Amino acid sequence: MKKEKKSLSPEQCEEILGILRARFEGNMNRHKELEWAHVQAKLEANNEKLWSLNEMENTGGEPDIIGYDKETDEYIFYDCSTESPKGRRSVCYDQEALESRKKNKPENNAIDMATDMGIEILNEEQYRELQKLGKFDLKTSSWIQTPPHIRNLGGAIFCDRRYDTVFVYHNGADSYYAARGFRGLLRV
Repeated sequence: MKKEKKSLSPEQCEEILGILRARFEGNMNRHKELEWAHVQAKLEANNEKLWSLNEMENTGGEPDIIGYDKETDEYIFYDCSTESPKGRRSVCYDQEALESRKKNKPENNAIDMATDMGIEILNEEQYRELQKLGKFDLKTSSWIQTPPHIRNLGGAIFCDRRYDTVFVYHNGADSYYAARGFRGLLRV
């Protein structure tokens, strides 16, 4: 099977770069020391990563830079939408969970969606870092990477913010809710 090329047209590149630049400039508190010109050069040199950011945007994630890794020379983008991305809700945790449902199956699962988009699901530490930048998931919740020992027992974990506190909860991995999606990250 031929691998699908994940790239954008020049017009699509220009559009997503404009969106990302406006968000970058409007939220300097997330990346005080960074300059857009360097970010743009990296993005223009990697169309597949730009495609992934466009997928994050198209599903309601509102990706923005939250940091820079000096060791790897990579900018780190997180979904920064106020609530869990709307286009990624009502999904169970992974393919195994999806297959285990006998009826009322959701259309997709978080792990496969993230993989298809070329992004990673946030883990608990990353989710908590995001919450230091603002108040996210006040009405929704987001699946996060689940440790194997929990997943092997049929569970999965998710987070949200209530009462000015980040909570980590558990649920059956096959569960899905209209108010639960997932947040991702991308390194460029």
